[in-house]
Amino acid sequence: MAELHIYDVIRRPVITEKTTGMVDDDNKYVFEVARNANKIQIKEAVEEIFELEGKVLKVNTMNMPAKRGRRGRNWYIRSRQWKKAVVTLEDGVSIELFNV
Repeated sequence: MAELHIYDVIRRPVITEKTTGMVDDDNKYVFEVARNANKIQIKEAVEEIFELEGKVLKVNTMNMPAKRGRRGRNWYIRSRQWKKAVVTLEDGVSIELFNV
């Protein structure tokens, strides 16, 4: 298996109403990550990209299934399958990207 570069591990931040509440309440940040990335790679990528050096406490990952739709008898895929990572940081530490 080829080693992923840190900028290939994290695809984009997931910013929704629910994730904004998670940032405010629990200091948890949500990212879309590469489907073959593991928790160790995600932790190292977040620490290096956002310059946190050991401030990541925990990483939870989950595979989000593709959403399917139907038109008549035909099924189609409305959104692709993707992997989500919820990164918990220490108290008092924040990522400036989410404070916009």
